[in-house]
Amino acid sequence: MTCFYCKGDVEKTTTTYMTDHQNCYIIIKNVPCEKCTQCGEEYLSGTTLEKIEKIVERVKNTLTEIAIVDFTQAA
Repeated sequence: MTCFYCKGDVEKTTTTYMTDHQNCYIIIKNVPCEKCTQCGEEYLSGTTLEKIEKIVERVKNTLTEIAIVDFTQAA
């Protein structure tokens, strides 16, 4: 696969996904993605995004100020 933006090479790796919900931060680490080696643009698959949505829904009920979740253990 080549990068949509810069046409660089894209390789499989992991990333950290961060979102917020009602002034609380949810950080999900070790999220599988494909990342451009040239510009750093990251691509998440539809399956990964669905799993992220499910993780966020589960975590919303237990939020304090910051929640850090490991994707590999929560997905």
